[in-house]
Amino acid sequence: MIALLGATGYIGQAFAKVLSERTRAFTALSRKNLDYTRFDALVGFLRETKPEFLINLAGYTGKPNVDACETAQADTLAGNALLPQMIAEACAATNTPWGHISSGCIYSGAKVSVNGKISAEKDLTKPELRALLEKNPGAFHGFTENDAPNFCFRDLPCSFYSGSKAVGEEALVNAPQCYVWRLRIPFDEFDSPRNYLSKVQRYSKVYDNVNSISHRADYAQACLDLWELRAPFGIYNVTNPGFVTTRHVVTVLEKILKPQRKFEFWESDEEFYKVAAKTPRSNCIMDTTKLLAAGVKIRDVEAALEDSLKNWKPE
Repeated sequence: MIALLGATGYIGQAFAKVLSERTRAFTALSRKNLDYTRFDALVGFLRETKPEFLINLAGYTGKPNVDACETAQADTLAGNALLPQMIAEACAATNTPWGHISSGCIYSGAKVSVNGKISAEKDLTKPELRALLEKNPGAFHGFTENDAPNFCFRDLPCSFYSGSKAVGEEALVNAPQCYVWRLRIPFDEFDSPRNYLSKVQRYSKVYDNVNSISHRADYAQACLDLWELRAPFGIYNVTNPGFVTTRHVVTVLEKILKPQRKFEFWESDEEFYKVAAKTPRSNCIMDTTKLLAAGVKIRDVEAALEDSLKNWKPE
């Protein structure tokens, strides 16, 4: 039996669906039926039920977006930094292997190869970098699991949300029998306020940048595959291989869905942050070499994007 903490959330629902499709026994826990934020309650549950694996899907993301975390800092730290550490201690005490949902938002930018030299560039909106991207996308490489976060409290500026997620990962560095699965901008074919493709369609203006993104079901499948393959514990970037620009997403969206609106883009970062955002946003490319080398099969980002839009299910 697999135990899911926070199973009612956006990502938790995807794990429950995939496990059901695989006919794998699982227990979906919410804080209404077990206050898993209390060490004694979680340890008691683990000792009594002895799950083969535990997945932590709980955390604090802020609603409607990460700007809310700037004013709810105590809740953000409790959900994203303290809770994972407590779960790690409970799992260690009961010898329970487990997986933790983390985020690629602890990075900004990408590693760019120019004239044989690779450097980390935090701002991919620079005109010279966008020109290079159009001409030679192969010059852009994602951050690996071994790269230190560069959008966190140790490398400012960052959002409070991203900083808290990086602290959560630091707390798990020496945690035994633990996977850390990095999610990045979830999307799929189901219209939802949490779906990246839904957000793009509803923004009054669209913010253009470069990102790796994660199809929700593909993400859940890949995380579970890592466990079932008994891949080495540790950190994994779990995104659909490749990356997209927001302008490209809009182009594909217009071609397939043919929406009755004209998309407008913010003219600059300055305009976007002056009008639409209160805190810096993470935009980055993630490297999935480690995930694929573990034997996990996952669609590239272009295939996942087109399939989601071709099978779009409006709310």
